[in-house]
Amino acid sequence: MRVILERSNLLKSLNHVHRVVERRNTIPILSNVLLSAEGATLEMKATDLDLEVTEATPAKVERGGATTVPAHLLYDIVRKLADGAEVMLKTDEDGNAMTVTSGRSSFRLQCLPQSDFPELSAGSFSHIFRLDSVALKGLIEKTQFAISTEETRYYLNGIYLHTHDADGKLKLRSVATDGHRLARAEIDAPAGSEGMPGIIIPRKTVSELQKLVDDPDVAVTTELSDTKIRFTIGSVVLTSKLIDGTFPDYQRVIPTGNDKKLIIDRQSFAAAVDRVSTISSERGRAVKLSIGEGQVTLAVNNPDSGSATEELAADYSSDAIEIGFNARYLLDVAAQLTGTEAKFMLADAGSPTLIHDMADETTLYVLMPMRV
Repeated sequence: MRVILERSNLLKSLNHVHRVVERRNTIPILSNVLLSAEGATLEMKATDLDLEVTEATPAKVERGGATTVPAHLLYDIVRKLADGAEVMLKTDEDGNAMTVTSGRSSFRLQCLPQSDFPELSAGSFSHIFRLDSVALKGLIEKTQFAISTEETRYYLNGIYLHTHDADGKLKLRSVATDGHRLARAEIDAPAGSEGMPGIIIPRKTVSELQKLVDDPDVAVTTELSDTKIRFTIGSVVLTSKLIDGTFPDYQRVIPTGNDKKLIIDRQSFAAAVDRVSTISSERGRAVKLSIGEGQVTLAVNNPDSGSATEELAADYSSDAIEIGFNARYLLDVAAQLTGTEAKFMLADAGSPTLIHDMADETTLYVLMPMRV
């Protein structure tokens, strides 16, 4: 194999694929990226057996072929090469090593045979639809912060993507929860998603997808079945296994009878929560909200270091209520809101609270209270 290509093109593609490769691997081939040169392109592929990313980049192929080299090592080398440089990738006759040459720099990397590289067999996909990358990005970013990191409840370690009939209109919904908070976002269901199975996209796949949907002008083709999902974003193809589990009936935890309405300036509220929580212990991080006519008082009491309070003006005219929340969860939700005001729908100190984005009716957040 002998290929010449622009350093910027090589770096961009490697940046997309090398992240999938785990730093520590018991199987040596999984540390490598598969390079295949054919026609006028160099295709790169990396996998961790659950997730696979491939990308093709334009190249001058003087001699076709395929090999695998250490992914992170190749990425680090290309990253440190001069901007605007040309890079030549050339394998030895026996295929045991590859030389990376650029200007006066030359590196020799050990290869493993391409035949050892695992193929994430995709099988057949039952549903296919296209989404604007902005719409997909919204579904992911508004919910991913609530994904559980608790490995025992593995079915919560991802985003639940499914269709839902809302007042006769079909919606595509994303939901994530860790048992303490829940985030839900939705868009009009795209053509082709009708009757799709409800699927759970793993946390790592969500994280990689988030980095790939940055270009607002790109349409994303989504193919899925009960066990796999594939996203095609421009020249990048991301294929992933899905979490094999049943997502809980999240509708049951979304309260419908909360009648106490609090409207508050989002930025002032987030800044105040951040300030008073400075004093809280890392373990508890509880902030008490004392909500009364026209105002909210935030209070934190830490027996080890002291206490803090701050008053904020708010739009509230129901019965007074005291309720506690995890400060970090409040800040996470506030960071997702796009409007200038946040709307809290409360019931009592022990019941879940609904938080709405005043500028975006398609999103919904539920927070479980803490004892304070």
